[in-house]
Amino acid sequence: MAARISLVEEDLSCSICCSIFKDPVVLKCSHSFCAACLQQYWEKKGPAARDCPLCRRESADEPVVSLTLKNLCDSWVQEEDEDEQGGEDEPGERCRQHGERLKLFCLVDRLPICMVCHTSKKHKQHDCCPVEEAMVDIKEDLRCALTVLQGKLEAFEKMKRNYETTAEHIKAQAEKTEALVREEFEKLHQFLRGEEAARIAELKQEERRKSQTVSQRLDEIFSNMASLSDSVRAIEEELQIDDLSFLHKCKKTLKRAECVAPEPIVASGSLIDVARYLGSLRFRVWEKMQEVVQFTPVVLDPNTAAPWLILSDVLTSVRDCDSRQPLPDNPERFDPDTGVLGSVGFSSGSHWWDVEVGENTAWVLGVAKESVQRKEKVSSVLKNGYLTVYYYHKMYFAGTSPLTRLSLKRRPSRVRVALDWDRGRLTFSDADDNTPIYTFRHAFAETVFPYFWVGCKACPLRIQPRDVAVTTEHK
Repeated sequence: MAARISLVEEDLSCSICCSIFKDPVVLKCSHSFCAACLQQYWEKKGPAARDCPLCRRESADEPVVSLTLKNLCDSWVQEEDEDEQGGEDEPGERCRQHGERLKLFCLVDRLPICMVCHTSKKHKQHDCCPVEEAMVDIKEDLRCALTVLQGKLEAFEKMKRNYETTAEHIKAQAEKTEALVREEFEKLHQFLRGEEAARIAELKQEERRKSQTVSQRLDEIFSNMASLSDSVRAIEEELQIDDLSFLHKCKKTLKRAECVAPEPIVASGSLIDVARYLGSLRFRVWEKMQEVVQFTPVVLDPNTAAPWLILSDVLTSVRDCDSRQPLPDNPERFDPDTGVLGSVGFSSGSHWWDVEVGENTAWVLGVAKESVQRKEKVSSVLKNGYLTVYYYHKMYFAGTSPLTRLSLKRRPSRVRVALDWDRGRLTFSDADDNTPIYTFRHAFAETVFPYFWVGCKACPLRIQPRDVAVTTEHK
């Protein structure tokens, strides 16, 4: 520490940057500067100028690194760091350089200084305040910073829990979806195996029937051949007779030589009708598959469903429930509103879907723009990005602003929603008799999604499947 006390900070400071030397170099005139500061000074004066910033003496040689001065500066900086790490300076501690009490706090360098330091070149232009005020202000700043950091930490903790929930949900989603996919394919496999077994059984039956026919024909041929063989053998024996007895038997022999057996022919249609079984086989099976295949024009997106909604496994029906489900709070999900969107949005063309409302006592149907607010409970009306029809408290409304009361002659059990995006029309009607309910005329400028809101636990909303038809096209 004796060596440290004998050092003066000004002696270890560069006269250009007024800071402790960094990589000090010395000129022939014995003046020292930071290597970077000297190089910048020369670059500003031009490529030909290489004078000393203090005495202006020209320096033709390259500056020499001062290892001794560098070591002294490194020791100074190291001890400064150790002093700062050793603890905060108390107001009564004295300045190590000047021996004066540390009464001021430099707001620029964030260090306690004495009155002499305040008048020195290093701190002369810096704003300062009493150390007592600095203690209060800095602690207040730290408290504010601590509050902000604690808030961020809580936000990260909440986000961490959300991601943990999301990871668990992803795993559960994948497992359930895999099981449902396997189940659906197993149904298809069963259908195909059934079709395969039926066709093979029909083929085997035709094989047995035609094989039996051929076998009967063979038996008849064998019988005719045996009869003909006997006749041939008898006639050959008669031809060997040379006496008068030959003529006595000739009448009988000639009659026997007359062949009464039919000519052997191959009957048509005796072979397997291979084309019947293989002709357009896949198409025929596909055609018959209409009996087990359903097409639903709208499929619900479970990632948008509010936590209070329960969707069917095939994502074609939705109902309300009593308890909130533990689902991730992803941006697409409606919360707290109990809404859900279709999985596919529309930005052109014409589309329609039927929804079975049945005895449901509270529902909203229509479309929602992609930009609708999903994390706040807002009315599903046109000004908020929705084009909808309400059924609530046994009354029907159109989602205009304000709501438009609708008068219906009867309560529909199925509602048809028909969207013509290009013409800017959304029509609601009774799907059973096509009675109009309400029509919106609105110029669409963004993608819209089928929208469903339900407030009834007993009766779900069901999206109706459409009839599927397989046809061939003649060109």
